[in-house]
Amino acid sequence: MKPMRVVVIGLSLSSSWGNGHATTYRALLRGLAGRGHEVSFLERDQPWYAEHRDLRRPDFCALHFYRDLRDLERFQSTIVNADAVIVGSYVANGVAIGEWAQGLRRGVTAFYDIDTPVTLAKLEAKDYEYLSPSIIPGYDPYLSFTGGPALQVLESRYGAPAARVLYCSVDEALYPPLRLTPCFDLGYLGTYSPDRQPVLERLLLEPARKAPELRFVVAGAQFPDHLDWPNNVTRVAHVAPCEHPEFYARCRFTLNVTRASMVRAGFSPSVRLFEAAACASPIISDCWPGLDTIFRPGKEILLAETTATVLGLLRGMNDDARRTLAHAARCRILTAHTAQHRAGELEGYLLDAMERRRCTAFGPRVFSEARMREHPASHSKVAALPR
Repeated sequence: MKPMRVVVIGLSLSSSWGNGHATTYRALLRGLAGRGHEVSFLERDQPWYAEHRDLRRPDFCALHFYRDLRDLERFQSTIVNADAVIVGSYVANGVAIGEWAQGLRRGVTAFYDIDTPVTLAKLEAKDYEYLSPSIIPGYDPYLSFTGGPALQVLESRYGAPAARVLYCSVDEALYPPLRLTPCFDLGYLGTYSPDRQPVLERLLLEPARKAPELRFVVAGAQFPDHLDWPNNVTRVAHVAPCEHPEFYARCRFTLNVTRASMVRAGFSPSVRLFEAAACASPIISDCWPGLDTIFRPGKEILLAETTATVLGLLRGMNDDARRTLAHAARCRILTAHTAQHRAGELEGYLLDAMERRRCTAFGPRVFSEARMREHPASHSKVAALPR
């Protein structure tokens, strides 16, 4: 197939501090580039991410920064000439940017929602921080981090022409298993979230209090200073993506904790889940609907809802059983959840959307490509961002 020019306007590609968007985009866009597509990423230059950039010059796409809406207009021709423009969730001024991209488009415009349960709750509350009901019908496809019933809600209630699941993924070349001696019995890697904290308390901190002979580690940004950490819990403020494989290798087990909104929605695997599995780290996870469509419980992943269950696994599972489970989980990742798998799915969704646009354009009103070239003025409408 002919290579596509794809432009992504997303929260952040350059910094993985305090967000899971960066590693998700990095894997997906590297996969797209590997399939021969030309990719550009437009990122708002924000102080927090500017101070903590861990990817300044990606080798798989062109990374550009813009200061504000006015400055974004420098990339108007990039948007116009793209085969596909993808706007991501939690982009500042996302509604205005979405309207602008849809007004300029000659190709497909898509929305990549890495926060679907949060987005649906915001829409229900009429909180249009980065997405409004009025622009959803203009996004074809609507790419959702969450599968299951959420897709039907997006189509039936909000008019998305084609809501499609696009889970996160992992670049297996960057997340290999490492043969290192574990330093911790259980480790957790993730940004602080108030709705995750009670589960972290139940599945890691309380086990640490009850088992002082075991060792635990919690790595991630934005944890409040007032939290009471048991003496056998090591705190790490941030682990760069390139150091994730070593982090997983240093833990006998990795804990996965899901945000409350994603538990309610179900079918919302986190990027950390895929990373840990790719690194062959045995995973203990909280429970949510749809998890069994990603991994086989008891065979590829361990489920826990109580402190006692976690302690039973940490104390009772031998190394051979751990390795067997971890190997099975890694095999599942390699067969279904790599960056190449996800890039192929995205490519298919974009091609389907292009075909739908062609069918619409060549339906009641027929315009040949030759006539479009002869009369470019009829396709020269230019949208402007609000000042």
